[in-house]
Amino acid sequence: MKSNSINDPSLYSDKYYITEVDTYEDSIYCHHAMMREGIIIEHSHKKGQFLYTEGGIVFLRTEKKSYFLPARHYIWIPSGVKHSIHPSSPDVVMRNLYFPTFDTDTDFYDKVNIYPVNDFLIEFIMFTNRWTGNILPTDGSKYSIAKAFKLILPEVSQTELPLALPYPRNKKLIDIIEFLESRLDENISFKELAKKFDISERTLARLFQRELNMSFIQYYTILRMLTALKLLLDEKLSVNETAMRVGYSSLPTFSNTFNKIIGIRPSEYIKNKNLLL
Repeated sequence: MKSNSINDPSLYSDKYYITEVDTYEDSIYCHHAMMREGIIIEHSHKKGQFLYTEGGIVFLRTEKKSYFLPARHYIWIPSGVKHSIHPSSPDVVMRNLYFPTFDTDTDFYDKVNIYPVNDFLIEFIMFTNRWTGNILPTDGSKYSIAKAFKLILPEVSQTELPLALPYPRNKKLIDIIEFLESRLDENISFKELAKKFDISERTLARLFQRELNMSFIQYYTILRMLTALKLLLDEKLSVNETAMRVGYSSLPTFSNTFNKIIGIRPSEYIKNKNLLL
């Protein structure tokens, strides 16, 4: 029987993220490259990972959540967290830095989170483009600069963005979410949703809170904004077309909501996403 290239770990045995990242316990490992492959299978590292991408959205899945990493944002992945990476295109460029634990580490490094990238951090990221492979403590100033990159992250990452959606386990809630995903352009109300699935509004509200640790409106809003990101980036729709596709008849309302969730207005996001492509 022919093996599936996506699911067969043996076919990825020579990949740097499996064989090289943790070779030296105290090294900082750096890797910049185009994805090319369709998926990076589930794996974990002993080191914490800084991941910044260019050229499209990257979906990162852990055992608990699905994260959406858009342009001009980075994700921090703590050591030991199992994750797989799914780019929207094989042309996505990944910029990775893997760090060992330092005595100065705070609880910032214990959580998977997505943060916007400012101009200062972009310059720093571009500076790391000259590095490849292991940077050892014996490498002097090179190691000190790389270490400073990690230490500066909490200072320049004050706003974490809710660009993640938890996975439901309840069968009815899974069906409800699939229904919402297939009809985002309809702007379905909570009352309509409860009636459609023959469940009381009170019970449905409790289901969202218990299963997803967020309200219906929180989940629905994030779902619509993450879908909007994908439409803007991958399908290159206009802001107005995108607003309608995710159920907003009012462009100002869509723009304000996008700004609240993503941290930037959609018109500015479209301009900024091309800066490093």
